[in-house]
Amino acid sequence: MRVLHMAGGFGAMLVALGVASAQGGPPGTRAGTTVKDGEPCPPGMTEVRPRNCRAPEMPAPSIVDYRPRSTLVTAEHKVPKARFAAIDFHGHPGSQMTNVAELEQMGAEMDAMNLGMMVTANNTSGDALAKQLAVVKSSAKMKDRVRILAGIDFRGVGPGWAAKAVAQLEADAAAGAVGIGEISKSLGLAYRKADGTLLKIDDPDLDPVWDAAARLKLPVFIHTADPQEFWQPIDYTNERWLELGLFPGRRYPADKNPSFEELMTERDHLFRTHPKTTFVAAHMGWHANDLARLGKMFDEMPNVNAEVGAVLYDIGRQPRGAHDFFIKYQDRILFGKDSYQPEEYPYYWRVFETRDEYFDYYRGYHAFWKLYGIDLPDAVLKKVYYQNALRITPALPKAGWPK
Repeated sequence: MRVLHMAGGFGAMLVALGVASAQGGPPGTRAGTTVKDGEPCPPGMTEVRPRNCRAPEMPAPSIVDYRPRSTLVTAEHKVPKARFAAIDFHGHPGSQMTNVAELEQMGAEMDAMNLGMMVTANNTSGDALAKQLAVVKSSAKMKDRVRILAGIDFRGVGPGWAAKAVAQLEADAAAGAVGIGEISKSLGLAYRKADGTLLKIDDPDLDPVWDAAARLKLPVFIHTADPQEFWQPIDYTNERWLELGLFPGRRYPADKNPSFEELMTERDHLFRTHPKTTFVAAHMGWHANDLARLGKMFDEMPNVNAEVGAVLYDIGRQPRGAHDFFIKYQDRILFGKDSYQPEEYPYYWRVFETRDEYFDYYRGYHAFWKLYGIDLPDAVLKKVYYQNALRITPALPKAGWPK
């Protein structure tokens, strides 16, 4: 193959190859090409007029290096503190749960952003749960501000497993656990039964645990799958390309994993077959990009709620649709953050509480687009921030919250 090295860059190369200018003139420095209706431009080109593609004269930056500065001048309303004290139903603190000094430092950080309570979802059980509860109880400042969800060990499900799991859950609830979770995405993707087969989300062997959750009045906080694009080809049409490039473990090749829809079908079957059990779908069930689908779930499954952690990028890019959705389903949505990074919480307050336009999300690899405020009324904010969590979780402290 002959490689052309020519002055003048890409346009000169097109001239040498005999490609005519898309402007109708002879080959020259503004060379381009035409495409048919619905046909994409060739690689390295973009559409500049209908069906008319052209390459830039300068080298194109990579997706990682392109950081354009917005020239938009519009009102900004930073919101460092939530308007009403919030309950983080999807908390993942680390060493704070093993050290009183660090726990109280987290309390000071919570004060600064008006986070009233942290519900830790670290899948903690048995002795580990007891130790963390002891740390919380030993702090006069934090004993009423941190609660813990109980973990379930799904390894080796088979004969005798359910009785042991239920007994452990009962012990954890008696010790002070207020719910179950976070049940991780490994359920349905990675856990194996005692016979070596993949453990499905709706496996009947798990039914005694869900029945026990209903009896004990413990909400089940469950994370199923990941964003749907993680199952799609990793090409330049995939809006999660950068994230998948940075985190190989978030890729789900079709030949090695159940499909996204298979996992959703198993999850929804679980929800339907246990109507007396209260479920909270983490990350809005990965349907924040398809609110009609989530709304249909809410309509069909009154025992199902959703939590907003780590999907702010989808909520904030559809401000009118998200606003209307939160109004309609205001009794079914809980606040949660996921990763504990204090500097990131104010982005949630700003999306939920303002009408601000076109501002950055806090992690560029999640979203290359901007956010908009959805301007929720106070009555809805109260439900999302704390009232819904208090209602579905009987063991949470009820005193001290605004009416």
